[in-house]
Amino acid sequence: MSGHSKWATTKHKKAVVDAKRGKLFAKLIKNIEVAARVGGGDPAGNPTLFDAIQKAKKSSVPNDNIDRAVKRGAGLEAGGADYQTIMYEGYGPAGVAILIECLTDNRNRAAGDVRTATTRNGGTMADAGSVSYMFSRRGVVVVPREQDGRVLGEDDVLGAVLDAGAEEVNDLGEAFEVISEPTDLVAVRTALRDAGIDYDSADASFVPSVTVPLDEETAPKVFRLVEALEDCDDVQNVYANFDVSDEIMEKVG
Repeated sequence: MSGHSKWATTKHKKAVVDAKRGKLFAKLIKNIEVAARVGGGDPAGNPTLFDAIQKAKKSSVPNDNIDRAVKRGAGLEAGGADYQTIMYEGYGPAGVAILIECLTDNRNRAAGDVRTATTRNGGTMADAGSVSYMFSRRGVVVVPREQDGRVLGEDDVLGAVLDAGAEEVNDLGEAFEVISEPTDLVAVRTALRDAGIDYDSADASFVPSVTVPLDEETAPKVFRLVEALEDCDDVQNVYANFDVSDEIMEKVG
């Protein structure tokens, strides 16, 4: 998983400053709106909303946009949409398993966009259940190594989260990845904050149980497919079970 995580972390950092910032903002705002609708508009009593807001702020979404999304979701302001979560499954080049999580107010549009992006980029759609069994729901917190002039070590992070339910800490180079049960996610990120350690994101993600190594030929193909899916307006997250070595990452950029 480490190679995939490094790729995702690097790609996320670039996404904040690239030309797709508007599309990224829209996805983050949608997360906030849904979290507020499901659990209420008070971040102090709604951990999912708290994390969605933190993630949006880390990506430089303006506070006004965040506030309006919370109000729409909580029913305090008109204009909120009735979003539904839909999960699609598929395969990419080299047999990579892919889960595609959509948040949409139009099922037909979402299905069509996902199918088009998949088939045009060397992938195939799969029946429900044929891919999802290879993934498990996990809490994932990404912690940057450099923080306000200091450089964290793995022991610093591990010491802060061990008693909060963290199961492992992975070194991704520029960041650390803390894995836990989804139910321990709030405790883990709270423990980090209490220890004075900042984090980039805290999400309940799908983590693969087995991975497919990619070579110099297949890696760019899989990257293109994942990026095409992420470019769909209704797609919130794409989870895949590929692994990429540092050497291959260097070669394919």
